[in-house]
Amino acid sequence: MATSIIDERLETYAPNTIEDEEHALKEILQEIALYGLANANFFDKAIFHGGSALRILYGLPRFSEDLDFLLKTPNPHFKWEPYMDAIIATCKQYGVHPEITDKSRVNNTVKKMFLKDDSIGKIIDLSFVHHPGKKLAIKFEIDTNPPLGSHLDLKFLEFPLDYSIIAQDLSSSFAGKCHALLCREYIKGRDWYDFTWYVTKKVSPNFVFLTHALYQQGPWAKQKIIVTPEWFIEVMQEKIMSIDWAKAAADVAPFLNAQDKKTLNVWGFDFFIDKLRKLENFLKP
Repeated sequence: MATSIIDERLETYAPNTIEDEEHALKEILQEIALYGLANANFFDKAIFHGGSALRILYGLPRFSEDLDFLLKTPNPHFKWEPYMDAIIATCKQYGVHPEITDKSRVNNTVKKMFLKDDSIGKIIDLSFVHHPGKKLAIKFEIDTNPPLGSHLDLKFLEFPLDYSIIAQDLSSSFAGKCHALLCREYIKGRDWYDFTWYVTKKVSPNFVFLTHALYQQGPWAKQKIIVTPEWFIEVMQEKIMSIDWAKAAADVAPFLNAQDKKTLNVWGFDFFIDKLRKLENFLKP
């Protein structure tokens, strides 16, 4: 029964390649882990955000590797340990036997945990040849001192069973993505893919959250900048003009299906400036 639920879930993805299948298996593991965290009352303290939240809760087309969270209230003493057994116990209910390792460092604000599993590919019928011994890996990260100003959504999921979680709302998550776009020290095409998705959805960034995030970390850290639409559009335009778009497209391509990869053909300065102008238009009062 437990494995048939996973089989049925995998069928909904209709994977066309081994890469698609592995992305689907990883996402199924992510959802089982989220269910385990919910059962352990994790979301009384934490907020789900990031690429996987967009994918699982809001329908972002690209796959995501990690599960990212924010604490509702800063706590430098947060530990993953109380939740590790809950995730393992939940996975075992569905025939999955993962390894979980806490990789947190005492002085780091972001606490990390890794789940690795090679059992899920052995208990269900796969369309493609799963690499023998290949382990699927999921990284969990939680910011124990997140910026102020985030807004929340109560969301409901149905796999593996009905449950609820607390997530960052789209406006706040867009603000967090804009912080990454402006402050990340390397090119990550997935950030820019998400930017186009937010603009298409006509989401406006939560500028209060972005202001606090910029104050905490990045080139504007400790500077009392008040983020306005005008300031934001100006610095985003400068950033767009500095990007190697071929490199950015190459980063996101492995996380897209064949059809969505075709959209990368239009990536370049002109395309992203056009997206920025569209965002500017619905930021106007």
